[in-house]
Amino acid sequence: MTGSQKQPSTAYAGSPRDAAALILIDRSADKKRVLLGRRASGHAFMPDLYVFPGGRRDPRDHSLPFTGDLHPLVTEKLLAARRRPMTATGARALALAAIRELREETGLRIRSGLQHADAAEAATDLSALRYVARAITPPGHPRRYDTRFFLTFTDEADINPSHIRDSQELLDLQWLDMSDISCLNMPDITRIILGDVIDLMKADPSPGFGSAVPFYVSRRGRFVRHML
Repeated sequence: MTGSQKQPSTAYAGSPRDAAALILIDRSADKKRVLLGRRASGHAFMPDLYVFPGGRRDPRDHSLPFTGDLHPLVTEKLLAARRRPMTATGARALALAAIRELREETGLRIRSGLQHADAAEAATDLSALRYVARAITPPGHPRRYDTRFFLTFTDEADINPSHIRDSQELLDLQWLDMSDISCLNMPDITRIILGDVIDLMKADPSPGFGSAVPFYVSRRGRFVRHML
């Protein structure tokens, strides 16, 4: 999460910033595994907790190159239930932010569709990304984010799971059995959304792009779940 080790400021205490996270699953073996990493202790937001790769959307994400666009049903869901207007370009930028953060935090690159993709910001294919959850950080936190969670699989994204590397942002990166992470120190919302994904994949091991999206927002001190 770029710049997330800066000290808290009032700029982050009000309206949530747009953010994105990527739930990456390895289904090459009998037990499906999900990629999680521990946020560094110096982070102002969720220090020392295990999370999915992700971070806030930066202005430059709007201009990052891509070779394949989001599925139309994904774009439709991203544009739904907004408190303020967002364009299809803004929705795409969220997906590009999730992929950029994956690269920065783990060293993994989504399939580019290009023969030569050595550039730091080589064009990426967004067509395999599902939109599976949205959550807004409750009031009272030093930083608040309106996070959209995307899902894809290592085989679809042409990713070798062994190529992960720790970064200053995420430490102790691990591929963990999705059904056996009960003892992991992770935020409640991360655990809830992972549970939603497990249920989604029980219904369809390769989920489609138009599934209902759970949206978690705080009401009177507790998360309330709506469906988009």
